[in-house]
Amino acid sequence: MPNLVELESAMPVAPLKLLALDSCKELGNRVNEYLVDFRKNVHNDIKQDPAFRGYSEENYLIDAACPRFGSGEGKGILSESVRGKDVFLMVDVCNHSLTYTVNGYENHKSPDDHYQDLKRMIAAIAGKAHRINVIMPFLYEGRQHKRSGRESLDCAYALKELSEMGVSNFITFDAHDPRVQNATPLKGFDNFTPPYQFIRSLLRYEKDLIIDKDHMIVISPDEGALDRAVYFSSVLGVDTGMFYKRRDYSRVVNGKNPIVAHEFLGDNIEGKDVIIIDDMIASGGSMIDTAKQLKAMKAKRVFVCCTFGLFTEGLAAFDEAYANGVFDRVVCTNLTYLPPEILERDYFVTADMSKFLASIIDFMNHDISMGNVLTPTEKIHEVLAKYNAREDVLI
Repeated sequence: MPNLVELESAMPVAPLKLLALDSCKELGNRVNEYLVDFRKNVHNDIKQDPAFRGYSEENYLIDAACPRFGSGEGKGILSESVRGKDVFLMVDVCNHSLTYTVNGYENHKSPDDHYQDLKRMIAAIAGKAHRINVIMPFLYEGRQHKRSGRESLDCAYALKELSEMGVSNFITFDAHDPRVQNATPLKGFDNFTPPYQFIRSLLRYEKDLIIDKDHMIVISPDEGALDRAVYFSSVLGVDTGMFYKRRDYSRVVNGKNPIVAHEFLGDNIEGKDVIIIDDMIASGGSMIDTAKQLKAMKAKRVFVCCTFGLFTEGLAAFDEAYANGVFDRVVCTNLTYLPPEILERDYFVTADMSKFLASIIDFMNHDISMGNVLTPTEKIHEVLAKYNAREDVLI
């Protein structure tokens, strides 16, 4: 855990509590385990101060539930007091595996359902907790972050609504457009990225990579992901390339303009290992097309690193592409729900974010600068040095 000395000399804002909604239970449990371990091992004088009783606990999770009536309506219930606590709510709006019954029919929870459950829990907490923080790894309606013509502005409205309900801080990952935070200029908004977890996970499974300009390149699949690719390539010390998506703006298919072609901008990639980095895999069609073009350009291996693996149209296309040698690995975080079958695929690697999330919560609870966890450049250099020395790289 970074900057432990600074953490040991700081005081928490209020006693820490973690509320993981049903959509985020598994990740919440892992984060809780790390928090318990962190607090046990921190040598902090305030642990002995009666005013900070509860600083080190065996469990930080709140006993809460969000049941449904037969009509489909719901309510948020707390089974313990949160008065005076610094509460962190965790929600995964992309978890489509959860169901509820409406008049005898089974419904799968949509992002809208998870967002409503989040509001129910905030309503149960508001006015009692010292501070409310929302951890929403995949930002609700983040892809509808700007208005073009006669459209709704869903993401900005959601942030505004939650802030008016009493949320002080928003923690998210790889926001589609972080500028949406301007909708709530007086609230905290932290947008994190997982390049450190990506590189550790990839290096753990690939033992023969040579990470330099002659053997590797980082590719952005479109202009929107270029900033991610530039940072990643700069830290690795390799070159950057980009694909430009040429779209047909005269048509709309599944809510977006279809892609006509991918045009590559960059240096020669023949014989090089390629890392494609992006925020999400939705249907995956665009990512597979990009990988096909890279292999056609004689790339040696293609590794796909995406924060959110949604796989909205299943895995058949990925299975076929892998069998045909289109790509070699797919690395995604566990910040959103992953279908169980993807975990069984030989080509899939999970980048575990639970320890990183626990660090974010711990630093924020102490009101310490988030710069301690925002820029992992030194940590990436450290793990690269170990890898180049052929030491074990553990997750």
